[in-house]
Amino acid sequence: MKNTALSHIHESLGAKMVPFAGYNMPVQYEGVTAEHETVRNAVGVFDVSHMGEFLLTGPNALALIQKVTSNDAATLYNGRAQYSCLPNNDGGIVDDLIVYKIKEEQYLLVVNASNIDKDWNWISSHNDLGVEMKNLSEDYSLLAIQGPKAMEAMQSLTSINLAEIKYYHFEVADFAGIEHVIISATGYTGSGGFEIYCKNSEVVQIWNKVFEAGASFGIKPIGLAARDTLRLEMGFCLYGNDINDTTSPIEAGLGWITKFNKEFTNSENLKKQKEAGVTKKLVGFELTERGIPRHDYEIVDADGNNIGIVTSGTMAPTVGKGIGMGYVKTEFSSEGSEIFIQIRNNKVAAKVVKLPFYKK
Repeated sequence: MKNTALSHIHESLGAKMVPFAGYNMPVQYEGVTAEHETVRNAVGVFDVSHMGEFLLTGPNALALIQKVTSNDAATLYNGRAQYSCLPNNDGGIVDDLIVYKIKEEQYLLVVNASNIDKDWNWISSHNDLGVEMKNLSEDYSLLAIQGPKAMEAMQSLTSINLAEIKYYHFEVADFAGIEHVIISATGYTGSGGFEIYCKNSEVVQIWNKVFEAGASFGIKPIGLAARDTLRLEMGFCLYGNDINDTTSPIEAGLGWITKFNKEFTNSENLKKQKEAGVTKKLVGFELTERGIPRHDYEIVDADGNNIGIVTSGTMAPTVGKGIGMGYVKTEFSSEGSEIFIQIRNNKVAAKVVKLPFYKK
């Protein structure tokens, strides 16, 4: 089991540690609901240093990214980030990721922790263009400082104006006494904030200064359990749950990151699928009766016939009801459709709703 550069700090703070993607990670500190509300109302800090980072450099770096990702990376400019996915040859998804354009001919790809080796091998297998690839995953740490007070709480730690970094943009600048830190206006919570990329040797200093600067704003450390409830309230996909090697980006509602103005892995088949329509779709739903939906629960119609499966579900702390996402037959996918979640022996009523569940 690998540790992040901050694992000892999490343990000293009394975090409940669990194995996740080969790392010893904090799942919670004071409790999921309290931590969730901290991020929704103030500011919280996640250690997500288990995520993977690949640096692609060279005159053909963009061409390789265009070949393996579904979104159009040609629209990126220096300081711009983009959500995308890596389609496989069979209609599914290798992983979802964020592509950062650092400078001309240099891009940073941030991938899911559980898929680092898989993604590296996949991209490498398509690299017949001489692109220099570096796997920085073991050397870099990542902090997600999230919440409506994040910007105000962190402004004293940098010479740049954080308010000027737009959503899905970033700056390479000084932060907490360290030079050349990536300060990215991204996150997985829907409550605003920043993600900070730095070297492992720098992250303890940054962590300590972040908590000093945020003390008067109610800053707290947040575990992975609250990260999951926060992202689910936003309807953000989690790889391994809502998307995987067998789910297509079209079925998953990711048509907006699937651009057919270029050729990429399996693009011809995905284009046909988009034009012909799909037989199942990923939807958001909320329970209209008491209950908590969970991953892999069956979704049925009024007569008890199987029409799909729950991919993510929880009792949502901010929304205050049982919510979930799941794949259903297309005829049950429109907003307002009545569906039922099979919770043990009970058929619990639910309705399809428009995402996100949490609206500011």
